[in-house]
Amino acid sequence: MNLHPTIHQVTEAIISRSKDSRAAYIHHMRHQFHTGVKRSTLSCGNLAHAFAGCGASDKEVMAAEVLPNIGIVTAYNDMLSAHKPYEQYPEMIRKHAQFYGATAQVAGGVPAMCDGVTQGQTGMELSLFSRDVIALSTAVALSHHTFDGVVHLGICDKIVPGLLIGAITFGFLPSIFMPGGPMTSGISNDEKAKVRRDYAQGLIGRKELLASEAAAYHSPGTCTFYGTANSNQMLMEIMGLQLPGSSFVNPGTPLRELLNQEAVKVLLERVQEQEFDATLAGMLNEKVMVNAMVGLLSTGGSTNHTIHLMAIALAAGIHINWDDFDALSSCVPLLSRVYPNGSADVNHFHASGGMSFLIRTLLDNGLLHPDVRTITGSDLTGYTREPFIHADGHLEWREGTKTSLDESVLRPATQPFSPTGGLVLLKGNVGRAIIKTAAVAPKDMVIEAPAVVFDSQNDLLEAFKKGELYRDFIAVLPFQGPGFNGMPELHQLTPTLSVLQMSGYKVALVTDGRMSGASGKVPAAIHVVPEAAKGGLLSKIQTGDMMRLDAIKGELTCLEADVHLRTARTPHPPMYGMGRELFVSLKNNITNSESGASFILGIDI
Repeated sequence: MNLHPTIHQVTEAIISRSKDSRAAYIHHMRHQFHTGVKRSTLSCGNLAHAFAGCGASDKEVMAAEVLPNIGIVTAYNDMLSAHKPYEQYPEMIRKHAQFYGATAQVAGGVPAMCDGVTQGQTGMELSLFSRDVIALSTAVALSHHTFDGVVHLGICDKIVPGLLIGAITFGFLPSIFMPGGPMTSGISNDEKAKVRRDYAQGLIGRKELLASEAAAYHSPGTCTFYGTANSNQMLMEIMGLQLPGSSFVNPGTPLRELLNQEAVKVLLERVQEQEFDATLAGMLNEKVMVNAMVGLLSTGGSTNHTIHLMAIALAAGIHINWDDFDALSSCVPLLSRVYPNGSADVNHFHASGGMSFLIRTLLDNGLLHPDVRTITGSDLTGYTREPFIHADGHLEWREGTKTSLDESVLRPATQPFSPTGGLVLLKGNVGRAIIKTAAVAPKDMVIEAPAVVFDSQNDLLEAFKKGELYRDFIAVLPFQGPGFNGMPELHQLTPTLSVLQMSGYKVALVTDGRMSGASGKVPAAIHVVPEAAKGGLLSKIQTGDMMRLDAIKGELTCLEADVHLRTARTPHPPMYGMGRELFVSLKNNITNSESGASFILGIDI
């Protein structure tokens, strides 16, 4: 099928506005590719240091400078359930590399925060900053010039974007992402959500809540709801940077082990091509970024990626913005319902047809660019295949299902859950913001109500406990942006606001902070730019001001005529401790949310 005209128009607009910066990036990458930033440039002393810790056979291979040496950048720690499986991956990758006549070394480790652990805690204020720290750490790891290709081990929220940004700066090398897979399903998401609401209302205690959470997050593997971690996995696959069908195969299974071996083989094939088109820079272009945005919209993925994709693209000299998301959302249908946008989890999504079906139906309806190069060497049509284990025990590929196996979870583009995507750009005198509409009911798409301004999410929770919020209102939380306190996620608000919504009240949230993939059914205008700390109108809104949030028309407005004339509120000073003082200078130089909220890339758009 011919490409949808809106997909074509948005792509051409991105190519046009990125012309100069993209050309500069490609020129830089080609220069490094052709000048040979490899082991051959190292002195004997450099090389001796590089393989001093290797076994005798690997030393011999590396000294010969003939066969490839794979660098491993790992985000392993055993505090993240998703990253626990990575503990044994370096040894496994070395074994597979040796089988294919190559060597592999851990180039370096990068930090890996778990937002689930820091949620509502002071450490969450470092979470967004960790992405750029990971990018910097990736660059340091790869700076030894001893690697011909890279395996990236990372899954969760800021980690994959950080790894990819770092990898893009070494885009003259082939790179592959190797997922670990989701944990098996625990208690149902509906049950988990109910327990959280009951706790918010004081109907149960902490013991019952902890038991529920432990039953949901119960083993090694990625958390099974469709938040940022699993959105990352979808993106790496639809961008062609990891193997087809590999995103949601459970850890510790025979298929997972075969896919890991295949990933090493495929990466070495790209290395041995010795062609620029086989490098990361040769693969990741404007069409790939549009495919990523389409994937996010069609699955109702994490709103964090309306920040991360901007930074990823910018690292490759590509300029995308929220207008691009908004335009694409007008033609990209919502095709999946995975918690918090439905009851199913990613294991159900995978069993219903998963990524191969999603990519097939998007391609069949002209909603993806097929003519992109992937890590497998094929174009994107090769990603309609899925892996399976042949009767003799080896890995094979077959065409994925052409029909959804459960249309309550995954649907074809011709019969979507919604004809438009799960994200909307809001504009008005308050500024520009993103709202995730994938799970918002039609009756809640427009909220006009008085503002109630809070200094923190804890203040809102206290007001709720005092019984002060049983009414229609729009919660306004300013001074939660990247330039003030690092833009922590505000997940603690979801159960409380959900209780009020289910009690029949019209409620919404407006903030320059984040909600990620867990904003759920409560309309939430997030990532507001300009943020309060940098002169945004959010700093002037007062409790009682009438506000309007219209996710149908794309409007976010304070209806008070004199709001611009007011003096901005003076916020409480940012807190210190938990390492936050180390990031003060970075906050002063960070770009806005629509520009990727980065302290290492670019300027505000």
